[in-house]
Amino acid sequence: MTTHDYRYDPPAVERHWQAEWQRTALYQTDVAQTERPFYNLMMFPYPSAEGLHVGNLYAFTGSDIYGRFTAMRGQDVFEPMGFDAFGIHSENFAIQLGIHPRVLTAQNVERFRETQLKRSGCRIDWSHEVDTTDPRCYPLDPEPISQEPDWATAHLGR
Repeated sequence: MTTHDYRYDPPAVERHWQAEWQRTALYQTDVAQTERPFYNLMMFPYPSAEGLHVGNLYAFTGSDIYGRFTAMRGQDVFEPMGFDAFGIHSENFAIQLGIHPRVLTAQNVERFRETQLKRSGCRIDWSHEVDTTDPRCYPLDPEPISQEPDWATAHLGR
């Protein structure tokens, strides 16, 4: 009789499927061409700490489940992700560590994206990532953003 070792190796399985999802662009949505769009926006975490906290993933999981359910019902789900890095939290964290906020924020965004969010398995469309510290993400003229109602949609859909 032959015995087989069918042990489940979660890290190997996760790596395999996440690579496959990236290779096939499974979660990328062509917002301009979709017939049945569903915009599944999650809160953008602010990278002012060493990593996401469990509350972030708690919120993302529920939204992601609903996005998957909606996709199974035939809609084209657009689930972007971004980082809201302006504010006193980011500045205070940088001061605490003695690192320039621009440098620390870039490091934190990289860590959040690569070692936490991508590993979470959420159906995020990374081709539309937004980072509020990127000058392309805010208008350069003095007109308030509130007077541009489609500002976020325009930038997320680029």
